[in-house]
This record gives sequence, C-alpha cells and structure tokens, in this order.
Amino acid sequence: MENRIKLKVLGLTYSQVKKGAYALVLAEEDGPRRIPVVIGVAEAQSIAISLEGIIPPRPITHDLFVSFAHGFGIRLKEVCIYKFENGVFSSEMIFDDGTREIRLDARTSDAIAIALRTRSDIFVMPEIIEEAGFIYEGDDDRESVRGKKEPAAADRSLSNCSRKELKDRLEKAIASEAYEEAARIQEELNKRDNHL
Repeated sequence: MENRIKLKVLGLTYSQVKKGAYALVLAEEDGPRRIPVVIGVAEAQSIAISLEGIIPPRPITHDLFVSFAHGFGIRLKEVCIYKFENGVFSSEMIFDDGTREIRLDARTSDAIAIALRTRSDIFVMPEIIEEAGFIYEGDDDRESVRGKKEPAAADRSLSNCSRKELKDRLEKAIASEAYEEAARIQEELNKRDNHL
C-alpha cells in the first residue's frame, strides 16, 4: 500500500448535496486535491469539537472510544479510505496493541473523528481521490472551507458580542451539550484572537 495518499482535515462546511448534512473536507497533504465527504450532524459536531479544541464536560462517544482503547493499551495507527461506491466512502482503522495489528471496517466520519483525537494519519487510495476528489485552485485552505459556510443568524449576532459575553455563551453551550453552537462561538473567539 505504498501508493496511498496522505490526507489532512481542512474542516466542515454545509453540504451542497444533501440538506441538513455537512461536508467534511479532506485535502491531499502535499497537493491541491480535495475530497468532500457528506456526514451527519452528530458526526459533524464531534469533528468540530475536536477541530476547535473544545473539551465537553462529559465524554462523547468518540472520546469514550479513545479512552477505552488507551485504557487497554490499544492505539490507532492509521485510517485508510479504501473504497468509494455509490457515493459512499468505506474506511478501515488499523489498531496495534504492541503484539498484533487489527483492522476494523468503519464509517469514514467515525474513523476521522477518532483519528483527530489520537492524531493518527489518514490515507486514501489514489483511485478514490481521482474519482471523488476535485482540484482546489485557491491560495488559502481556510477560505476554501470556511468561505462556503452559510452565515447563520447566530453567527452574525456573535460578532456583536463582547469577549466576556462570548465566553459566557461558550460555557453555557458546553454545559447544555450544544456543541455546534459552542463550535461557532469558539470560531468567533479564534477570529478575534487572530486579529490581535
């Protein structure tokens, strides 16, 4: 499997294909090709939490899975997207316990949510990126992902809040497990930090 292509996670955007879903945008680590993977709201929230560095008050499913694996000395070595059929990506997670290697089939969204938490490599087979990918010709990766995001009314009102109000809203969103809202608030705080 030497010809596999290493990917990085660029972020999430609203799906242009399926209403009420999100697109997880993966990028060739050293190239212009991108792969959009349509995922559900729960998986998008889990990935957003990891990307934004939000620590929920109680572990969500992917956090629990990682804690369980670490508790038994099992580590995720890598994720490989190995098939694309009828618009669905199939992935395999490769685990190691120090004495043996185990391969498990997984939904791509779950595999990537766990890979982000364990900082594991993500790969794709070249024929899949050829079939399902597209070439991005812009200069800024963040613009390619975040630029397509539809501005929600909540995002517009966040720009009018003070930093203290944003931090209070973030704490409330995390406490009530409204992770999508928490990710939006954290994104606004990050924007302000980048402008300082």
